[in-house]
Amino acid sequence: MKKIGFIGMGNMAQAIADGFVAQGVADKADVYAYAPNQDKLRANAERIGFVPMASLAELIEACDTLIMACKPYQVASVIRDAGDAMDGKALISIALGWDFAAYARVLPDDARIQFVMPNTPARIGDGIFLFEAIYTLEEQERMQVMDAFSGLGMVRELPAHLMGIGGAITGCGPAFIDIYIEAMSDDAVKYGIPRALAYELVSGTVRGSASLQSATGEHPGALKDAVCSPGGSTIRGVDALEKGGFRGICIAAIDAVMGQNR
Repeated sequence: MKKIGFIGMGNMAQAIADGFVAQGVADKADVYAYAPNQDKLRANAERIGFVPMASLAELIEACDTLIMACKPYQVASVIRDAGDAMDGKALISIALGWDFAAYARVLPDDARIQFVMPNTPARIGDGIFLFEAIYTLEEQERMQVMDAFSGLGMVRELPAHLMGIGGAITGCGPAFIDIYIEAMSDDAVKYGIPRALAYELVSGTVRGSASLQSATGEHPGALKDAVCSPGGSTIRGVDALEKGGFRGICIAAIDAVMGQNR
């Protein structure tokens, strides 16, 4: 994984490239990217520090490991345009829906493939990366890839049939949590706390609560109970959340991502 080439440079690719450079996973001179919008690509390259490439062909030629980070509907055309140029390259896919089975239908049997579901906190080294358990990377090569991503956060392996729900939780979850942070901050502002301080307090509370659960391994319900004094303020707030269907809404959000109706 000496020279890394991003095919596409959207928000997720930017977060990973930014994380690779900022966390010292790769030298910025060894991180390359190609995207059709060259002006935006060069602007992101200046901000993050990767090497912008003028064409897909030049990117593929320059890199040992390719990260497919374009929009899912663009993947088939990228593969078609690349032709035989991708032969011998390791392909890491972060394009939603393009798992091992999808690539196996369009690439030769000897292609080296790994599907990874990332999330945006990778930008600050606190991401989650789900590696599909079926792959064709060489074992040493895969370990190098996993080590690289572990520099940006948590790496976990999931069987193919659980990648969808895992990605719904870790990939979509940050947006849902951001809505919670925004809502709590809005209420803090309503009662007089300045906006910037409101974000700081709410985000710090979310971070600390998650860290406490992770560090102790305690059931979230037990941690909630520890804050709820009999007849106290917190239990009244919990009661309001329950009456508003908070748990059900959280479950429904993931069901919507999974394409299910309850």
